[in-house]
Amino acid sequence: MTVSAVALRKSCVLFVKAEQSSALERSSDRAWGTSPPRRNFVFVVNPRGANGRTGREWNKLLPYLRTRLGGQHNIHESLTSGPSHAVDITREAIREGADAVVAVGGDGTLHEVLNGFFWAGKPICPIDGDCKRTTTLGLIPLGTGSDFARTFGWKNDPHDAIERIAKGLRSKIDVGLINGSSGDQYFINIADIHLSAKAGYYSSKYKSFGNLCYVFGALRAFFGHHNHDLKIKVNGQDWKVYDKVTALCIGNGRFFGGGMEVVPTADPTSGKLEVVILQGFRWYDFILKLYKLYNGSLLSEKRVFSRSIKSIEVAVVEGKGDIFVQSDGEHLGFLPIKCSVLPGAIDFLM
Repeated sequence: MTVSAVALRKSCVLFVKAEQSSALERSSDRAWGTSPPRRNFVFVVNPRGANGRTGREWNKLLPYLRTRLGGQHNIHESLTSGPSHAVDITREAIREGADAVVAVGGDGTLHEVLNGFFWAGKPICPIDGDCKRTTTLGLIPLGTGSDFARTFGWKNDPHDAIERIAKGLRSKIDVGLINGSSGDQYFINIADIHLSAKAGYYSSKYKSFGNLCYVFGALRAFFGHHNHDLKIKVNGQDWKVYDKVTALCIGNGRFFGGGMEVVPTADPTSGKLEVVILQGFRWYDFILKLYKLYNGSLLSEKRVFSRSIKSIEVAVVEGKGDIFVQSDGEHLGFLPIKCSVLPGAIDFLM
């Protein structure tokens, strides 16, 4: 057993020797060659995701994965045991020289794996010190929402995801960085503030209801909700007060909440983030305009403001209460925050 294998075992990695199958045939920036060395792919699985469905579907999927990606690959399966475990597994895998770390689950698992690519504000490097050698991030969507996959038009189909991984096409994508009460947090999809973040916080309590968790979370968030004046600084310019803010969304991806296209202009390869601010909305506005949240036409509303940014700072106006913050569906505490884009920070299997 190699040193790499031993280290991966320490992160609760279960080794699965792959059967013969076709190798990755091509990459966006280099060819693998006719006889490439075996590559280490680490699949990080949250078996409790989607009320246990992720674990059940993964067990059914594994034989096909072995067949399709074997031969030229060592497939390492790692089951997470609790919150933030995926972060630790990913960091260990990168240090040991994994060629790719693939998140298997929903946006929460993808969020943790993404954060495992960084430490103390810098990308993780292999133990051998070769920081030019990069580990690629991959995704097999098996979660409740799997909203980031929707930005690329991908179906929530793990077999399609394996075919994409087999093709080996890669693209550099942007990552968002949030500095706030929870320290540095990276996000790949959407960060949001106030009502939508509060709804996301409560929806996590109803995961056993599947996609209905977002409905229940939104209903719970409406109780006692008040629009708040927020002060916002964009791209290092002067502070500006926005009155009666209902929600503020910072998009690297376009969708959240199980398919709501709240940031329709976002593009994770653009080198910038898209901000959408909702002002003066009441509970009945969301009922009347719900279809616009799902078809991406919310920006046509008069009380919706949108712009492209490189960085944004958001804080409460003095004397106001706690305002929820989340990213990729994960609760990050409360305002104030500073958010910025890291262009092309991750190689992503497309």
